[in-house]
Amino acid sequence: MRAALFTALICALPLGAFGQVTVEDEGGTLNPDEMTWQSILGRAENGETGMVICSTGYALTKSGDHDAARTLFENCARDGYTGAMTWMSQLDNNGLGGDYDPDAAANWDRRAAELGDPVGKFNYGIDLMRGHGVARDEVLGRQYVDEAAADGLAVARRLQGADYDLDEVTPDADDWKYAPLF
Repeated sequence: MRAALFTALICALPLGAFGQVTVEDEGGTLNPDEMTWQSILGRAENGETGMVICSTGYALTKSGDHDAARTLFENCARDGYTGAMTWMSQLDNNGLGGDYDPDAAANWDRRAAELGDPVGKFNYGIDLMRGHGVARDEVLGRQYVDEAAADGLAVARRLQGADYDLDEVTPDADDWKYAPLF
């Protein structure tokens, strides 16, 4: 009987009665707002990084909030997260949340590649093979693609299998981007 009465009283309370309670004192914040977009963005704006914060950039850019994604990815790249570097390259290479900047994109790819990231190696290899954002060097570009393939990156193996024909891995809709400028 008491359990039924307790359940009835709880059900009668307004929905907002069980909202998050945050208490701040000299010891910190009790029950902080940890997993909301606002909290994660606030932490990123304060320069904080971490696996959860850095991975949130993916969801932000996929939702179209490229400016917020850039804030997260720039901080994470600064702190050595190579996945954030390859995302910064993608943003710069497509003018998302900033100007189209192939030089910056290639630089992000190079940094990720130098830190051993297979996607960074693959992307930088393609940058070199095309001469996109960096001086063209097809031999060095193939070496980076080969390293990415040796690391197990399936798309790099696919490019090797196509005798390094870049049309195998890049839609022809992007051809305008890679045409020589002279």
